[in-house]
Amino acid sequence: MSHPDLSFLLRSEASAPGAPQPPLPAAEQPERRSAARASGDVAALIAELRASQAELEAQNKVLRYSQAAAESASERFEALFSNVPLSLMVVDEHDMVVQANSMAHRSFQPHESDRPLTSLTPFISPAHVDRVRAAFAAALQQGTAEATEVVFSIDAQRYITGDLHIARIESHTDGAAPATQFLCAVIDQGPLLAERQALQRSAQELQERNAQLHASELRLEAVINSSLDAIICVDQHERITVFNPTAAMLFQCAASDALGSPLSRFLPNAQQVMAFAQLTTQAALGEMTACTASGRELAVEISVSFERHAEGETTTVFARDLTARKREEARRSVLEGQLRESHKMQAVGTMAGGIAHDFNNILHAILGNVELAKADCPPGSLVHESLVEIDKAGRRARDLVRQILTFSRNEAPNRAAVALAEVVHDTERLLRVTLPPEIDLSVQLPPGLPPVLANATQVEQALLNLCTNAVHAIGERRGQIRVEARLVQPDQHLRERLGLAAGDYAALRVSDNGPGMDEATLPRIFEPFFTTKPVGQGTGLGLAVVHGVMRTHGGGIDVRSHPGHGSEFTLYFPAAPQAAAMPATHRTQHAAETRAEHKAAAVPTAGAPAAAVTPAGGRQRHVMYVDDDEALVFLVQRLLRRRGYQVSGFTDPHQATDALRADPGRYDLLVTDYNMPGYSGLDLVRAALAIRRDLPVALASGYITTEIEQAALAEGARALIHKPNDVEELCATVDRLAHEG
Repeated sequence: MSHPDLSFLLRSEASAPGAPQPPLPAAEQPERRSAARASGDVAALIAELRASQAELEAQNKVLRYSQAAAESASERFEALFSNVPLSLMVVDEHDMVVQANSMAHRSFQPHESDRPLTSLTPFISPAHVDRVRAAFAAALQQGTAEATEVVFSIDAQRYITGDLHIARIESHTDGAAPATQFLCAVIDQGPLLAERQALQRSAQELQERNAQLHASELRLEAVINSSLDAIICVDQHERITVFNPTAAMLFQCAASDALGSPLSRFLPNAQQVMAFAQLTTQAALGEMTACTASGRELAVEISVSFERHAEGETTTVFARDLTARKREEARRSVLEGQLRESHKMQAVGTMAGGIAHDFNNILHAILGNVELAKADCPPGSLVHESLVEIDKAGRRARDLVRQILTFSRNEAPNRAAVALAEVVHDTERLLRVTLPPEIDLSVQLPPGLPPVLANATQVEQALLNLCTNAVHAIGERRGQIRVEARLVQPDQHLRERLGLAAGDYAALRVSDNGPGMDEATLPRIFEPFFTTKPVGQGTGLGLAVVHGVMRTHGGGIDVRSHPGHGSEFTLYFPAAPQAAAMPATHRTQHAAETRAEHKAAAVPTAGAPAAAVTPAGGRQRHVMYVDDDEALVFLVQRLLRRRGYQVSGFTDPHQATDALRADPGRYDLLVTDYNMPGYSGLDLVRAALAIRRDLPVALASGYITTEIEQAALAEGARALIHKPNDVEELCATVDRLAHEG
């Protein structure tokens, strides 16, 4: 049975803080008061119970505080877990995502259609799975672990590169053993990784650029050291800082001795070089005089480059030795002289052919008629004796023409200091006698015109040809010819165009107000035999002679002409170097005539031509003779008719072609001249053989070259006749070809 006081203690224990306190029965109130007065063991027990009650109340307060703190910490953790700007996940031991914050969902499941974040491993790149599993195992053992630069694949195109931080946590539940979980934080390293990669690339590029810069410096050093030009660099104080090996050889000074020296040591005009520093960054100064270390002067071509930088200014001087160039220029000048001589020989040779063409026709007519006259008068008579002398003179003239064709053209004309004004005035007097009244000639010469180094006769001939050409250009209209002269120094462009050397020249200008020339005519005006005049009114040699005169005098001729604005010819004669002018009365030249006189030899008189044999059947051989010289056609007709030939003469090759085409079988032989205005003898040979293939054809010319001979034989000509030959030789050739046909 229980003690009344024990039930009170139980009630007192039940009234501990926090326990409900039921109301006591009224019958028990006196018993509490009596218990308070208890003593002994009960009192001790009560005191102990009260102490226990106070301790329980204190523990209860701590428990309530701890519970409130835990609840507050849980709320803060939840708030931090949810709002931290990191992808946080709680993963259990089976790789199931127990909890994930919003950042994790936005990163791993940005769209609703994406794979849900229920497990972590499916997001890890297969290449990094083993490394992540090892990190989880380490976290299980050590509490924390991390795996850096793990690639998490969101889908086929999107991925996250981040560091995975793992912390082991224990999860407690009521009545169950604590479960192991892992708090995972994914820190996106994409921006940092990109920056790191950019820094790595930048560092690599910097290394490459440094390597390239080093290689460039090595190449630059190699270029400077191997350059064929002397390269000298100087600082702002004009002290040499770079002196390449070529400079050392050029200036005969070692680089160690040259470094630190002033630029003026090797380039006396250094101030002239440095004066361009404020005007440009580079300049070509041309030829200058430099000095070697021993003081010897040499010609160099200088160009400079100026560079401004923080430390000051650097000037680079490029010097090229001109010694070899000047030597080469001298050699080239000799070669050019030889080339000019060759061109002159070609031009004069062509011109001589034209002269031979016209002059040989005249000689041929003279010699042929002399032969006919000698046959018609008795031998020993005074007339026969005169004819023999005429024949001698004609043959001497023929020999002279042959000498012109074969003389050596390497000999320059005899030149002396000639007063150009006197030559012009003498030519003016000659021109005024022959000028038509419709043409006004004006001559303007400045006083004190210096003499020119020339051949007076050739200068006069050139001026006469130019004025005659202007007269023919003006024609029957009223016109004006102006002759002017002045002392000039042609610029470099004109010298290069005309092939002139530097120096003073007397410019003799002949201008007219004629019709002018078009662009098609200008390039051909100096070609021998080129003429725009009708047949019989010009040979096309006038301007060719002028061109030859200027080339042999070391001068040049400049032509300016436009249709409707006349023409202007300017002759550039080199000025004589301080020499007295040769008097005009001494300008006659007899050397050529004297040589012709001494070389002339008497030629025996040919006998009268024998009559040709008339072929069987009684038909005469019919010869077609074509030449643009009417007198020569008349002569050949008389010669061949005396020999029994029927001769048809033509001065127009087109008429001859038409006659042959009209009756091809009428003719037994065709003899044609080579040089005819507007129509070559080869053209007539070609046309005649096209009409009648078996017709014998002979080609006659006073100037037959190897090229002409080969071309004639290639076209089908059977013989070549050199004019003027003896009548017997001409007739023998005709006899042979006519009877062969």
